Amino acid sequence: MDRIHDAAGSGQNALERLMNVLPGFQGYRDKELRRDTDRILRDHLAARLDLLKKALNEGAAAATRGGGLEAINDIETARKRLDRVSNRIRYADRGYAPLFAVLKIDEAALARVYAFDAALIDGVDAIARAGGGGEGGPAVKAMIAEIDALDARLSDRESVLRGIQ
Repeated sequence: MDRIHDAAGSGQNALERLMNVLPGFQGYRDKELRRDTDRILRDHLAARLDLLKKALNEGAAAATRGGGLEAINDIETARKRLDRVSNRIRYADRGYAPLFAVLKIDEAALARVYAFDAALIDGVDAIARAGGGGEGGPAVKAMIAEIDALDARLSDRESVLRGIQ
């Protein structure tokens, strides 16, 4: 996540570098960059989850063609939950309000939100590993468990944000 933030900050033009000299503007600008980084990360993770959903769609089609109808319920459960989590990540609240309202935000709470966001990567990786664990019920059930764990992590993130806003 820091790598994305650093890359975003390195592309500043002369006016932006000049504005950074203004008292308070640098902190505002840094928080805006963090906000943009957060959005880019969440969009990337949601896109990865969408690819996993596509793989589940293909698995459902294969199960239907192969007569493995008993797996369809688990696959459908996984698809619905994956879609829900993907949308929660994509449309999650940002860690703070825009403009100068950021000056009122507790930096420690904001750091906790960023820690949750960084942990989302681990959650998406865990879902992908579980889904790659083979065909059939056990792999899909493991995937559902990882999806549910990530969903719970998102709820914890929202709780932290409620304390900020």
